[in-house]
Amino acid sequence: MGRKNVLWITLESTRADHTSVNGYDRDTTPNLRRIAERPTARSFDRCFSHGIWTRSVSASILTGTYPTHHGAGMTNKSIPDSLATVPELLGAVGYQTVGISPNANLSEATGLDRGFDDFVWIDKSRLVENVGVRTLAKYALNLRRHGGGLTLDTRKHNTGYMETDVAKRWLRHNGGDDDPFFMYLHCGVPHHPYYPPRPDLLEEAARHDVDPETAGELALSHHADLDEHVASGLPYSGEEWELLTGLYDASIEYADRLVGHLASYLERQGLTDTVLVVTADHGELLGEKGLLGHKVGVHDAVSHVPMVVDGLDAALDYRGEIVQHVDVMGTLLDAAGADTSQFQGVDLRSGERSHAVIQRGGERCRRVLDQCLDHDPGFDADRYHQSTLTALRTQSFKYLHSDDRTELFAPPDEETDVSDEFPAVAEDLQTAVITFLDGDGAPLDEGHEDDALSEAARDQLADMGYLVE
Repeated sequence: MGRKNVLWITLESTRADHTSVNGYDRDTTPNLRRIAERPTARSFDRCFSHGIWTRSVSASILTGTYPTHHGAGMTNKSIPDSLATVPELLGAVGYQTVGISPNANLSEATGLDRGFDDFVWIDKSRLVENVGVRTLAKYALNLRRHGGGLTLDTRKHNTGYMETDVAKRWLRHNGGDDDPFFMYLHCGVPHHPYYPPRPDLLEEAARHDVDPETAGELALSHHADLDEHVASGLPYSGEEWELLTGLYDASIEYADRLVGHLASYLERQGLTDTVLVVTADHGELLGEKGLLGHKVGVHDAVSHVPMVVDGLDAALDYRGEIVQHVDVMGTLLDAAGADTSQFQGVDLRSGERSHAVIQRGGERCRRVLDQCLDHDPGFDADRYHQSTLTALRTQSFKYLHSDDRTELFAPPDEETDVSDEFPAVAEDLQTAVITFLDGDGAPLDEGHEDDALSEAARDQLADMGYLVE
């Protein structure tokens, strides 16, 4: 690959089976599809995330290590100082590095800003400081196209336009320098609430023959009362499920337009010698296993993510194998001449993994389930693994291991335990889990001390629907 530029875009909460590149019957991601159809690109249709929420997954992407190893979003708030970050590793070989994030889970609060020459955390408490007056003014002029219209209700607005405008400004000023660049852009869409820009909301409401206010209120109530809805057994009618799913899809469509804008901007700036990666941190549960959002389960709906790579020669040999984020990032860094000695993935040019590793922490899950029990003491919390959970996903099976129990599923059926039907598979995957937890999955720094989250970070995460300790 040599010293190509790298633009890595991570979309929020985008499940693979709701994208055009993974066979969805609604063309939600035409721009991503067009990128994947380039002769220099591939869509990795069997990509699985390392976890189920932004903090743990982003830490894996940006350190090349598994969640129980780095600890962020599992047992700790932040990554340990002893782990190098991708921008540090690329900076050491001459790359300019810039990170853009609207999510406190990927910010100074978690140590994931470390190593970036420039890092922009887009938070409502410091918008003027971080995105600048010009970007804010441009957003104000585009409120009807990119936001919730003329309303002060911040739940109806998203930061996608500002993220891409900041990215384009940086590319305009720095992209043509002699040194190559690494840009990591975390796109906050389509994280719940599924409240797309006003034109998309109007279109989706008309598609379902409801008024826009009804559609908007459904999106906002789903977001505000997520745990209560789960505790109550997901009390949505068939029409409400269709509308909620449609609003989610419309939000993905908007995120895809932002991807298209950036891809086109690279070309207009003459930055064609750039590896473009578009993926998602995790997916989203829309009723699977009786769940919503991305807090408890590791179902394929929340762990199977899109992954499109353009400009990386190693990607062209893809034939449907299972891959994970650390594999792609590690291959990119090695091709750029950076140190990859701490990376725990598989080099796409020379290896192939037998299974993906998907992990979910226990403490956060227990707090979510406690919230559900507060809403309804009869809620069946025992249905879910409550301690730290490690899942191994092969082409045909998913094996779940925790201190609570083990289970073997044959997706797409993730309700029926088939351990008795396939005892040899269960035994082999149990051995693989133990080997992993004793090896790559072993905690790097069990004595890691975390700083408290800032008030701004806590407020933002609470607004996004997270239980903030």
